[in-house]
Amino acid sequence: MSLPPTNDTISAIATASGIAAVGIIRISGNQSFEIAAKIFKSKKNKDISKLKAGQAIYGQVVDADELIDEAILLSFRAPNSYTTEDIIEIQTHGGPAILKKVLELTISHGARLAQAGEFTLRAFLNDRIDLLQAESILNLVNAQSDSARRNAAMGLNKDLSKKLDLIQSQITQVYASIQAVFDYPEEGVPDAEFREPLLSTIEIIDNLLKTAKAGKISQRGAKLAIVGKPNVGKSSLLNALLGFERSIVSNIPGTTRDYLEVMLDINGVPVLAIDTAGIRETQDIIEEQGVVAALDIAKNADLVLYLFDASQDLADFDYDGLEPNRSIIIANKIDLLDNTAKLDSKIQRISVTNNQGLEDLKDLIKEKLIGDLSSTEFWISTERHEEALKQVKVHLEQALRVSEDLASIDLELALKTLAEMTGRHEISEEALEYIFANFCVGK
Repeated sequence: MSLPPTNDTISAIATASGIAAVGIIRISGNQSFEIAAKIFKSKKNKDISKLKAGQAIYGQVVDADELIDEAILLSFRAPNSYTTEDIIEIQTHGGPAILKKVLELTISHGARLAQAGEFTLRAFLNDRIDLLQAESILNLVNAQSDSARRNAAMGLNKDLSKKLDLIQSQITQVYASIQAVFDYPEEGVPDAEFREPLLSTIEIIDNLLKTAKAGKISQRGAKLAIVGKPNVGKSSLLNALLGFERSIVSNIPGTTRDYLEVMLDINGVPVLAIDTAGIRETQDIIEEQGVVAALDIAKNADLVLYLFDASQDLADFDYDGLEPNRSIIIANKIDLLDNTAKLDSKIQRISVTNNQGLEDLKDLIKEKLIGDLSSTEFWISTERHEEALKQVKVHLEQALRVSEDLASIDLELALKTLAEMTGRHEISEEALEYIFANFCVGK
């Protein structure tokens, strides 16, 4: 499989599928204006092929003498466009049949159907954006929370690219110092020009890598499992976090036999909260399957809320084996206790009925999932970036362990890995196909 050609004109529907007020068909390439002139009639009889950049005109999309829809046409001239090519965008009503028909017309008059992410691929290949910015565009489109949107926007603004430029600059300076002393090997490279800048660079990389978990969670969301015995308030807690009643609440043990998934935004963090069946021994085959599923969900969740009834005997609740970094122990129904002093200090105390402790619980959930990174400028949010930075760190650490002449080889490999991250070094077609295949068609 190879990358698509870039010397032809491509077309695609640029808006989401379904019925909407407005839909957009995007055309990019040398024939964009020529194709648009064949299917669009201006109400004021303007020549489409001679439109200047940035013009918007009102008219009709037609197929010969048949009216398809009234529309607005927007013109973008190379190189000042998303792809750096001539671009036409036609805004029609957002009905699927209309958009499909207009797209068919562009193709019948010379355009090719764009592949997934091909508009952004052309922007990258034409040097308008680097590879990190291209991935930030995808993250911006897919952002499910404000923190993900903010982080993606910073990536689009080259915040990560600038960080990598700093890393690259420091490694390059060390590499140059090593090359300079090859003619005078007896002098060596001073620590101030070798060890110190490399250690400083490793520290920068470590600080970036610390954000990887938070970055990925902000982008894809976290799995939050709510588990506990029957009738401890798991479904009530889910409803309270959601803000309305979504899960059935009953005082009959075993009401929840299967798990229920709900998307939440907890203090800016996207969370898939899972209400599970009450964990207990049972002779009911269906309920038993629910218990097995609950335990499996808890095992694979990013964070587990272990809920118990504070008004019951605490001796029945064993939390010694729980993973502190991946769990929160919650005592519900504290409104039924006269004295909460007997509760361990590491137990979060709430009353879903009285809305007590829920805001503190939300803060703790956020802290457990992404840590205290509110002051961090940028979060690593893709596995590709994380693995590449880990690889760069390995090369730098290896450079510190070997002789200076061998260190130069490791520094070269580190610089090559950084260049592959941004796309400044030749990157394989397979890698580009993998990255841009995750885009929607039309972007």
